[in-house]
Amino acid sequence: MVTNPKLIGLTGGIGSGKSTVARLFEILGIPVYYADDRAKWLMNTDANLKKSIVEAFGTESYQEDGSLNREYLAQTVFGDPEKVKKINSLVHPAVAEDFKNWATSQTTPYVLKEAALIFETGGEEQLDKVINVSSPLRVRMARVLMRDPHRTEEQVNHIINQQLPDEIKNEKADFVIKNKNNMLLIPQVLAIHKTLIGEK
Repeated sequence: MVTNPKLIGLTGGIGSGKSTVARLFEILGIPVYYADDRAKWLMNTDANLKKSIVEAFGTESYQEDGSLNREYLAQTVFGDPEKVKKINSLVHPAVAEDFKNWATSQTTPYVLKEAALIFETGGEEQLDKVINVSSPLRVRMARVLMRDPHRTEEQVNHIINQQLPDEIKNEKADFVIKNKNNMLLIPQVLAIHKTLIGEK
């Protein structure tokens, strides 16, 4: 009998370390769906999504070779909350459908969907459980500025302000991984892994 894997969300604010946590789960043999990467891929390859983006934001949304005009979209969309809402309303359903198809082809007890925005978009409703990677704000800021030298503190704050505060995400999440300098990640990941594998 083939049973579909449980769908587990993995989220956390920018700089919280969720990608590091995702890699630890991958080492344990758990497939991870990287929602942001897939969203970019779908925006370049999914004919219906491309058509919707062109209808909403104009033909300049794509280069002559058919690839996404990221610079144009960044300038046109991301400074305007209404346009951000619009592009999310096009991209998120396409990603949700893609994730569902991907998950049904996996054979592990559970799979992870790594996404920056889960609670913010109501995405938890399509998931069985959610893990939040929690980290102090100043630590996150320092990590991002070190990792992304092209970003300013102001830009990072802008991204942080689009995301729910950690306290709220921790309350909503089924599991919380604390990623502070003094808290080891591996034992926390192993404990959650054991719980999820044990659940029927």
